[in-house]
Amino acid sequence: MVSSYLRFHEQPPRHILPVLEKLKGAYVLWYGYYQKLSRVHRYTLGERIDLLFIEIIEAMAYASFSSKIEKAPYLRLAIRKLDALKILLLVLWETRSLDTNKYSALSAPLEEVGRMLGGWLKGVETKTPAR
Repeated sequence: MVSSYLRFHEQPPRHILPVLEKLKGAYVLWYGYYQKLSRVHRYTLGERIDLLFIEIIEAMAYASFSSKIEKAPYLRLAIRKLDALKILLLVLWETRSLDTNKYSALSAPLEEVGRMLGGWLKGVETKTPAR
């Protein structure tokens, strides 16, 4: 009984939005870096960056399950938080707590997520009638 339960729950979800998949991949990468940050930044910038990742994932998940009219505010929130995340990662890099290779590895998927979110928002706004 337990083994069949574990096999079932070890399977990844069958369908996840490409933008969420991209962000999830960036978060998994970040999580590895986060564990190795110096104490000075792990409990300040590191915690805030980690929380922003989670909040962006939540906002995108809410948008994906919302009606067309309700999607835009969640997408705008995700975009704002993504912009803050990018700035905090830049600060972490500028203070040499994150090396250039790690910063680049994180920045590339986050830039793509930003473009994808912008396109999603534009699509929602053009398809949703004004109130």
